[in-house]
Amino acid sequence: MTKPLIGVTTYLDRARWGVWDMPAALLAARYPRYVREGGGLAAMLPPDGPGAAAAVVARVDALVVAGGADVEPVRYGAEPDPRTGPPARERDDWELALIDAALASGTPLLGVCRGMQLLNVALGGTLTQHLDGHVGAEGVMGLHPVKPVPGTLYASLVPEQAEVPTYHHQAVDRLGAGLVASAYAEDGTVEAVELDEPAWALGVQWHPEMGEDFRIVRGLVRAAAEAAVRR
Repeated sequence: MTKPLIGVTTYLDRARWGVWDMPAALLAARYPRYVREGGGLAAMLPPDGPGAAAAVVARVDALVVAGGADVEPVRYGAEPDPRTGPPARERDDWELALIDAALASGTPLLGVCRGMQLLNVALGGTLTQHLDGHVGAEGVMGLHPVKPVPGTLYASLVPEQAEVPTYHHQAVDRLGAGLVASAYAEDGTVEAVELDEPAWALGVQWHPEMGEDFRIVRGLVRAAAEAAVRR
């Protein structure tokens, strides 16, 4: 059986390799590894014009919106907090368009950290621009427990409380239309959101690609395979 093709969004940043120092599409190698461990094939989706999003989504079986820079507060009608990082406007434009296209087409979608926040913003939600206690140190993942909400998609994949790798200082505030919270941290932070069935759309605030628990991505790949058969 052909493995589902999973598109993963990328950074657009300046990078150095060999003799070169220039703009590059970047993706931590943990993401394609994560997709492979889930049984899928990974394809990098660097930022493009929003008008190309629907055509790109039509060519993949599922979409992963990767972590990265803070979402620009203007996207959810807020003034920037001094602790909010610089905007990544090209990524915001591109990834919001990809999310819209995935939701419109029923393409399975997983949002990771920033990707969960963008999913919330795409559906009219807002973000808390700063909170403490969800990183280890600069450049070091933290670790804390997350508790699932019974009866949710996330709980069907990970039914028990689990320790997760985390690195974020922003989080969901007001939920977007149609989203439900499906996991919480001990401090009450929303750690996972999802849409009601039949759509397979899940966002997690942590970084599952940095751990060794592949149940979420295996669920995504199963949903991608089922969607491909229906198409």
